[in-house]
Amino acid sequence: MQDIAEQLQAWHASGRSFAVATVVGVSGSAPRDPGAALAVDAAGEAVGSVSGGCVEGAVYELCLAAIESGEPVLERFGYSDEDAFAVGLTCGGVLDVFVQPVVPGSDAGLDAGLARIAAGTPVALARVVEGPAALVGACVAVTAGEAFGALSTGPSTVGALERAVVAEARAMLDAGRTGRVVLGLDGRPCDEQGRGTVTVFVESSVPAPRMIVFGAIDFAAAVVRIGRFLGYRVTVCDARPVFATARRFPDADEVVVDWPHRYLDSQLGRIDGRTVLCVLTHDAKFDIPLLERALRLPVGYVGAMGSRRTHRERQAKLREAGLSDAELARLRSPIGLDLGSRTPEETAVSVAAEIVAHRRGGSCLPLSAGNGPIHHDLATPAEEPAGSRSPHAA
Repeated sequence: MQDIAEQLQAWHASGRSFAVATVVGVSGSAPRDPGAALAVDAAGEAVGSVSGGCVEGAVYELCLAAIESGEPVLERFGYSDEDAFAVGLTCGGVLDVFVQPVVPGSDAGLDAGLARIAAGTPVALARVVEGPAALVGACVAVTAGEAFGALSTGPSTVGALERAVVAEARAMLDAGRTGRVVLGLDGRPCDEQGRGTVTVFVESSVPAPRMIVFGAIDFAAAVVRIGRFLGYRVTVCDARPVFATARRFPDADEVVVDWPHRYLDSQLGRIDGRTVLCVLTHDAKFDIPLLERALRLPVGYVGAMGSRRTHRERQAKLREAGLSDAELARLRSPIGLDLGSRTPEETAVSVAAEIVAHRRGGSCLPLSAGNGPIHHDLATPAEEPAGSRSPHAA
């Protein structure tokens, strides 16, 4: 909902009823990730997307029906062998879409969650998408220190379930993750869906992940541009004020003049497991103090530019500084994938490709070289229905 939060809040503030369709499950080759959303108001205005076009029309009709009935619905859309042009995903994937009607003021959890998403406040919206009918559609909004809404006012077992949902949602918010959680009615984790379980979709709305580019060199400008394209909030840091200027890096969200290791020390409260650090200076006086700290932090990716000789010398200095083999193994150096890159733009593509592959679990092989699922992080053999795999992207 984060992408369409401004419009949702406008509808909500005006007291207008609407329905939100959210992708809550994906398997095979599907065009959108969990969390993608399409919303339709009572007048028929639509914002957002759940499939990039494949099933938009059918989901739009489901939203209108949900507004009229006031009942949530979970619908599965998949590939049709008999008619590839029927409602379905011709790319071969499967989407589970949860459609929830929203009446402003009627659900404390949804009201609080939408307000915080629109305000840019970190919040996890936990909604029951499968389970006993009395619980489906129930919503709890969770921040770092508070919870809003309730699953039910029913039996005490629901209280245990609600506490478990809040705890799971808070953990996922802390990690910036969105996905499904299956719990027993007593709140205990379950391995699979079944009778006596509930499936909760937790959607974390958090600030954009950070990319910090150390080294105000010509290659950095291209890395900044592609970082912004990937959705990162990008900072450029260099100790040399003549190079670290906003004019040289107009696409950066901020340009900082400071010693890299000192700036990193000042950012410990603003980095997390999604943070990407690109060290492009290939100058030991900057790199070694910086990497000594960076490789001990719980960030998502640390890459450093330089030749293989530079890399070997850098490793030796870091070992002398006390880093272990496990810590050194986290360093992606020389940075990027082997694409034969020459220009700054080509190098930026190779860096971005490695960041995506590292984050998503990609093999870095050509897609034409394999015949398994394309989306490594979303599909597992146990989740994929027969016929859901496809050699083609959506």
